[in-house]
Formats: sequence, C-alpha cells, structure tokens
Amino acid sequence: MSQRGAATVLTVAMAGVLLLTGAAAGVVGALVVAHRRAQAAADLAALASATSLATGGATAASPGPCAAAVDIARANGARLVSCWVDDLDVTVEVRVPGPRWLGQTHDLSATARAGPATARGP
Repeated sequence: MSQRGAATVLTVAMAGVLLLTGAAAGVVGALVVAHRRAQAAADLAALASATSLATGGATAASPGPCAAAVDIARANGARLVSCWVDDLDVTVEVRVPGPRWLGQTHDLSATARAGPATARGP
C-alpha cells in the first residue's frame, strides 16, 4: 500500500482547521471589542448625565440628564435603552450592534452608574 499523497491530504485538513480556528478567534475578538465599546459608551453617558444633573439639570443649554445621555451614547455609536435618575445617581443602559459574522445577530448592552461618592466612616 502506497503512502503517496498522504501529506497533501493532511496539509489540506490542517489548513481547514486553522481557517476555522482563525474565524472563531475573529468572532470572539469582535465580540470583545463591541462589548468594550458598549461599556465605554455607557460610562460616558452616565458621567454626562450625572454632570448635567449636578450642574442644574434642565436649562436652555442643558436639556436634562437623560437627554445628555442620549447625545453622548449616540456620539459613541450606541443607543440609549434606559435612563434612571435616583436622587443624584444616574444609571444608564446602552446597546451597540454586535458583529454580524458567522450568523451572529445579537446586540451587546452595558450598564453604568454615576453620581457623587458617598461618605464612608473610618
């Protein structure tokens, strides 16, 4: 029995495995990047909301904490899903489109809270 061509078959099989592994790593990497983008947008939107709330809330120049969150989220490629104001704390949730590779259809969301630091005892 001849072993001629066995190396070619093994090389093609290994190339296929490497191609699939590379595609899977690309999808995972894209998911991580999209999640980081969502978290950054949520953090910035929460900070903008808390700043707007702390500096007087709704005025002609500043329409309010949640409106500030909408603007900042949109500027960072995200969509504001919800905005809660509780006293001086603001909690926002944003959503960014996830990668659409290999059948992925889910969007990624992130939540952030901003407000004054609470005083803690010794």
